[in-house]
Amino acid sequence: MATRVVIFFKTMQAARCPTDELSLTNCAVVSEKDLQSGQHVTVRTTPAHKFVFTVKCHHSVLPGTIAFSLPQRKWAGLSIGQEIEVANYNYDKSKQCIGAMTIEIDFLQKKSTDSNPYDSDKMAAEFIQHFNNQGFTVGQQLVFSFCDKLFGLFIKDIEAMDSSILKGEPESGKKQKIEIGLLVGNSQVIFEKSESSSLTLVGKAKTKEARQTIINPEWNFEKMGIGGLDKEFSDIFRRAFASRVFPPDIVEQMGCKHVKGILLFGPPGCGKTLMARQIGKMLNAREPKIVNGPEILNKYVGESEANIRKLFADAEEEQKRLGANSGLHIIIFDELDAICKQRGTSSGSTGVHDTVVNQLLSKIDGVEQLNNILVIGMTNRPDLIDDALMRPGRFEVKMEIGLPDEKGRVQILNIHTAKMKEFNLLSGDVDVKELAAETKNYSGAELEGLVRAAQSTAMNRHIKATSTVEVDMERAEKLQVTRTDFMASLNNDIKPAFGTNQEDYSCYIMNGIIKWGDPVTRVLEDGELLVQQTKNSDRTPLVSVLLEGPPHSGKTALAAKISEDSQFPFIKICSPDKMIGHSEISKCQAIKKVFDDAYKSQLSCVVVDDIERLLDYVPIGPRFSNLVLQALLVLLKKTPPHGRKLLIIGTTSRKDVLQEMEMLDAFSTTIHVQNISSGEHLVEALELLGSFTDAERTTIAQNVKGKRVWIGIKKLLMLIEMSLQMDQAYRVSKFLSLLKDEGADRGFYE
Repeated sequence: MATRVVIFFKTMQAARCPTDELSLTNCAVVSEKDLQSGQHVTVRTTPAHKFVFTVKCHHSVLPGTIAFSLPQRKWAGLSIGQEIEVANYNYDKSKQCIGAMTIEIDFLQKKSTDSNPYDSDKMAAEFIQHFNNQGFTVGQQLVFSFCDKLFGLFIKDIEAMDSSILKGEPESGKKQKIEIGLLVGNSQVIFEKSESSSLTLVGKAKTKEARQTIINPEWNFEKMGIGGLDKEFSDIFRRAFASRVFPPDIVEQMGCKHVKGILLFGPPGCGKTLMARQIGKMLNAREPKIVNGPEILNKYVGESEANIRKLFADAEEEQKRLGANSGLHIIIFDELDAICKQRGTSSGSTGVHDTVVNQLLSKIDGVEQLNNILVIGMTNRPDLIDDALMRPGRFEVKMEIGLPDEKGRVQILNIHTAKMKEFNLLSGDVDVKELAAETKNYSGAELEGLVRAAQSTAMNRHIKATSTVEVDMERAEKLQVTRTDFMASLNNDIKPAFGTNQEDYSCYIMNGIIKWGDPVTRVLEDGELLVQQTKNSDRTPLVSVLLEGPPHSGKTALAAKISEDSQFPFIKICSPDKMIGHSEISKCQAIKKVFDDAYKSQLSCVVVDDIERLLDYVPIGPRFSNLVLQALLVLLKKTPPHGRKLLIIGTTSRKDVLQEMEMLDAFSTTIHVQNISSGEHLVEALELLGSFTDAERTTIAQNVKGKRVWIGIKKLLMLIEMSLQMDQAYRVSKFLSLLKDEGADRGFYE
């Protein structure tokens, strides 16, 4: 609600402050008929002397009078009953917001002195909360209550806040002294004890240190240990913290409520906990409370809910005491899905999870709303969390912390190698950009692990492998981590959880691709076109192709070759041999996990091999798994999230079966892979394989010339290897015999 500004100018009488409690507010006290609480006025005592006060209304003050505390009367030279001129005063918030204020402090009464240390940081936070949105003048005197002690304060120096910060721009660095300023939530208060004081101060606020930089959007991510999350941090700042940077009265006039909850989700090791930790450090707030989800749960009835209430108790108490001036309380929940599962889904009969969720809901955004909290939740499984927690007003800022891109990986590697560079322990041949290009789909934690593994490899070179483990100190002093160390760790030690496992598809193309004719070349060319379409087309983020053909024609090898040549950061083969013995439900879950992992990468390729085997199809009956069929139909058509692209390559030997199951329509296109069907193609394949001598190939060519053959490349390889086990004189005849038998079964080789 906007504050009504009353235009005011009149002569009033000075009076004594009605209560001690009002004296501690540092406000001039007036009647509600004269002014409104929170307004600022100038008090002119003589033509040359005027003072600025913030006013507060109280029913005990008579209209036409304005009451001052003793320190205020001393400062302004006022006496009881004195007539003074009072007028409105409006602060120019672009020039008069306090950036930093230096205050001299001492015990108010000498008899109440003690030797206890007083934390100036807590004192500064309490001061800002207590006197938020009040005007202060250089030379002003006031009384301040802290830890049940009264202190006398003297305003020594005021610096204006850099106006760039209020605009969300980088600091200009200009410091301007002012006489009168308005205290706001992100002002810095510096306490200095008086020269003759016996007061003991501890903490940072007793020295000058610019606090407004803490809320500056221009972060030094590398010093904070954060890399690859610039955009995410920017978005979180815009959504969650922008309202906390502005003066509270502007926020109130806009009717703006602060964001109370942030949910960070994404794959493990991508920096969710690190980001939450830094959010806690970056704000001028209470020390964050960090809670692991399972720690909340307790075997005793009601204790789990009590643990939730304890987390919010301090924030509730402070809001009741200080209202809008209360400081920010941050509560960080790690593994949020452990305690906030969907209600009604727990298998146990106790219902503990449900009541914990209910308690958390009521505390974050219940009937009695708290506006001084920020709850940060972290999870790898946002799908498990109760829907009520995800609505606006609760965890309304949902931020996916995904796998870093190449620029992000450069930042992360620079962070983890900075110390080695500083002490000249990183060899000059290590190129961070090259490592970033080689580490597709690595998470931040995996990149840190890669650096550690390279360090271990380098250190291992300087350990003597004798009966005792000794370090060669002479060589150790010249220790350097080289490019070879990084490459060895990359190939052997650290593999990305969401990356491409080369062993998955290398076994399918261990004999290479035998381009025995145009049919093979055409399949590879069409596959390359589909790869380029997936990379470049924004209209088709999902591309799916089915390679169909007779058994042993090399469909899986071609699919693996197309996926390998794509150089996509994520390549996975969904194969029936990894699901032997799985139930229908567990098979569906395994297939879904492959696709879910693929959605987390910018570019992904999934090979769904031998689809009829995945479906448990047998011709007797016929019988197949309808559950797996429906899961595949859904996943083959599901478009990946915005900004992600997916290529699906399926293989089958039973196109007719998939046609009956209405699965062919789920693929964007179909490519036919055919067998070797002519003698010329057979001879070409033999020449490429190089298993027989020139003379042997000539004999085979004469025998197959003009004949119709029909054999898959895999079967051909098997026949060749079988023939090669014979003596050289019989190899050709054995091969031709096996070839004839193979073709005779199908009516070929005529």
